[in-house]
Amino acid sequence: MKRVLSWFLGLVLVLIIGSAFFYLYKKSQAKPVVYKTETAEVTDITKKTVATGSVVPRQAVDVKPKVTGVLAELYVEPGKAVKKGDPLGKIQIIADAQTVNTAESQIRTSQIQVENAKRELDREEGLFKQGVVSEAEVMKYRTDYALAKQALETASSNLQLVKEGQTRSQGKTANVVVAATVDGTVIDVPVKVGFSVIQANSFNPGTTVATIANMDDMIFDGRVDESEVAKIKEGMKLGIKIGAIEKDTFEGVLEYIAPQGKEIDGAIQFEIKAALKQKPTQFIRAGYSANADIVIEEKKQVLAIREAVVQYQDGKPYVEVETSPQTFTKKDVQLGVSDGIKVEVVSGVGKADKLKIPDNAGPAKAGSGSGGGGGKGGGAKPPAKK
Repeated sequence: MKRVLSWFLGLVLVLIIGSAFFYLYKKSQAKPVVYKTETAEVTDITKKTVATGSVVPRQAVDVKPKVTGVLAELYVEPGKAVKKGDPLGKIQIIADAQTVNTAESQIRTSQIQVENAKRELDREEGLFKQGVVSEAEVMKYRTDYALAKQALETASSNLQLVKEGQTRSQGKTANVVVAATVDGTVIDVPVKVGFSVIQANSFNPGTTVATIANMDDMIFDGRVDESEVAKIKEGMKLGIKIGAIEKDTFEGVLEYIAPQGKEIDGAIQFEIKAALKQKPTQFIRAGYSANADIVIEEKKQVLAIREAVVQYQDGKPYVEVETSPQTFTKKDVQLGVSDGIKVEVVSGVGKADKLKIPDNAGPAKAGSGSGGGGGKGGGAKPPAKK
């Protein structure tokens, strides 16, 4: 009985060990790789670059006062439409004591000169009536008297200008009134009543009372990287997306490319400007941030494949075409325009060819391919040039 039990236990142990080895053997056998496939398609391909920037008025004018003083009155606020010549504010002159004293001194001097010239003229007039002097001699004194009166009038006007910033003869064109210089909309008023303002001169740009812009003529002002600037030129079309207006895309035409770049955040950037085609129902405010898609090249309804299925050998592109189930043949292709995701196929494959999706190509497009598997990662890229 003991011998039978021993044989039975030994048989069970052998079966357990054998089953374990068989399980490990089956587990160690590699499963065959099954590749997915996809086909080419007819589609539109647009090669473009992106520029970042903002939407600004084409023309914005800073209006500055003609005199120095304190802003006593302000007639406008941002958003108000104005015409050329409309008053924006009024300046109160703060006269300088030394300048006033000099002007008053000039008046007193001129008055003395007028009185002296008058006495001389009266004396000569009397002598002329007596026949002692000629008329030509009298005319000289008449001229001196007229010049003295003109000097007094000028000195009086200078004093009035120093104290009030205007003369009686100026009327509505007084310097103390800050007037709009162009038609447009007031987009900024950086001063308030009571602020000191300075007129523009050789040493100071002057204080801006208001900024006026034509809001019906807007442009996209942006920047492109130096690696892209050589690919664009004036006249190219742009698709402008404004951050504050998410649903609409505005059309634009490239008008200007800066001849010199500037270093911004460690990279050389070139300024570009493009005319913006505005929509009647959409009001665009100055300063909106925006991105512009610049169309470099565009192809309509061409045969295209994903860049991810293209592989490279010695710098030459090729794809693997399925000739029978899970059997692939290498085939050279000639590529055209690429948008970074899809690339035009000039020659090499047809619309019906099933193309192998490499392990690093990512998932197949929806609704295409056969089999299972497929790898992870990004698409195949052309080798770097040495």
